[in-house]
Amino acid sequence: MTAGLWQFEQLAGRQGYGRIAGVDEAGRGPLAGPVVAAAVILPSGFPDCGVIDSKKLTPRRRSALYTRIYADALGVGIGIVDAIEIDRINILRAALLAMAMAVENLRPPPDFLLVDGPWPVDLPLPQNPIARGDTLSVSIAAASIVAKVTRDRLMDRYDAEFPQFGFARHRGYPTRAHREALRAFSCCPIHRRSFRGVTEAV
Repeated sequence: MTAGLWQFEQLAGRQGYGRIAGVDEAGRGPLAGPVVAAAVILPSGFPDCGVIDSKKLTPRRRSALYTRIYADALGVGIGIVDAIEIDRINILRAALLAMAMAVENLRPPPDFLLVDGPWPVDLPLPQNPIARGDTLSVSIAAASIVAKVTRDRLMDRYDAEFPQFGFARHRGYPTRAHREALRAFSCCPIHRRSFRGVTEAV
């Protein structure tokens, strides 16, 4: 267990909180697909075994840790906000909404939140927003892994539905291949029409 990654969990524990959830999201940057958030409560004895920010892990390692987190966590909640809602309310608000949904779907309910980023979640719970929290808190890192793997698997399903866009390869991010597909085929129902790169293709 890496002591440094438990500092925020331990601080909240000393303040009397027992069900401390890490909260993070995946998918703010893509041109297509939902933004997905996860909330995770880890047991104090969780063998973090390399749980770090999901962006620093290979897909295989993320998948293995995703399975381990689901097996050992006290609770995991997921929140998903689709492209239509992202276009309606903007991506930042959609990401925070997905985080709130993930917390509300968490059983047992948490009594304290560690949130990745500078913004609190709009819920009446004590919380600590932490810039770059996915690199500093094991609970937030675990949430980042769950959110990323969940979103990637959703994009794999969309790839089967809209194979011309190659979502399984780029997950909706603005790669050269994705931009070329937009120019060739315009957009599909999961594209974020308010995003630059998609607006021009509508």
